[in-house]
Amino acid sequence: MTTPHESIPGSAAAAVLQPSEAIPSTAVSVQGPDFEKQLSLSDFLKSYERIGFQANSLGKAINIVNNMRKWRLSDEPILKDESDNYLDPEVRANTRCNVFLGYTSNLISSGLREVILHLVKHRHVSVLVTTAGGIEEDFIKCLGKTYLADFNLDGGELRRKGLNRIGNLIVPNDNYCKFEDWLTPILDAMLAEQKASGKVWTPSSFIRRLGMEINNEESVYYWAYKNDIPVFCPALTDGSIGDMIYFHSFRSPGLILDIVEDIRNLNEFSRQSRKAGMIVLGGGVCKHQIANAMLIRNGADYSVFINTGQEFDGSDSGARPDEAVSWGKIRAGAEAIKVYADATLVFPMLVAATFAKDAQTMPV
Repeated sequence: MTTPHESIPGSAAAAVLQPSEAIPSTAVSVQGPDFEKQLSLSDFLKSYERIGFQANSLGKAINIVNNMRKWRLSDEPILKDESDNYLDPEVRANTRCNVFLGYTSNLISSGLREVILHLVKHRHVSVLVTTAGGIEEDFIKCLGKTYLADFNLDGGELRRKGLNRIGNLIVPNDNYCKFEDWLTPILDAMLAEQKASGKVWTPSSFIRRLGMEINNEESVYYWAYKNDIPVFCPALTDGSIGDMIYFHSFRSPGLILDIVEDIRNLNEFSRQSRKAGMIVLGGGVCKHQIANAMLIRNGADYSVFINTGQEFDGSDSGARPDEAVSWGKIRAGAEAIKVYADATLVFPMLVAATFAKDAQTMPV
């Protein structure tokens, strides 16, 4: 029991009550949203910059995306060796940052499909990169619905019922049968055109053709076709499309997809961009394919990664932006952030605070 005359041990006081160094005047204090005030959507999302943790990262991501959106070549001084194509003031004012959007297939299966569709429909992005499921699930949704379900459903029972689970979503197998019925005659026509012209297809021209054929405004790739936005899919055969091409090769062999022309086109699009930004949802092929294209131009100027991957296993999916800087895929000193989050949670908020502010119906 401590008596009134005992003093606090000096070592304990020194350990607990160590004085702080002065905080810089530029330091930003932590503060959350004030719900006592009537906050607009814009003010609410702005508050994320000061909440901390991943909310802070999302706030930085919003700022980076807005910076890539507002950049114009006219903001930069004219170079001594500037191309004649970029000397005209109007051309410079209309030369914008090319935005490369990448996403994994499960996000097209989810309701993020409609968010991505908005970006493509309104020409907010310049290039799309995804995987096979990110292509086919868009067209399949035009033919049949995907349904909400549960992560804990029994796989064996679902298989017996002809139901395919994507996380907590369900796709009836009949949808894939409808997809085959729709795709097979298109493959027949594409093979006939290839034989007649001698020109082979690339994954991007294949996707463009499907976007034209679907003729449905609910399709991301319909709008990519309408707005002449290239869609690259290095792993096009890794999914139902691959199954359909496999079956078709027995009935009508000879269809060729040239990945060499596509990698040239993607890399050249990157190289010729005066400014380039990448927004990547998830990891794997779509993340690295865009990052590697940025290497061709000595790195991206703006980068936003949103995924739940960790870097301890050395995977590119989990790698932080600074690793990409070491490879020359993001420029040293460029604006870059990784948000550790499920993209379905945060990407709609990011779009609401950036691209969707242009929409007349979006309350900001």
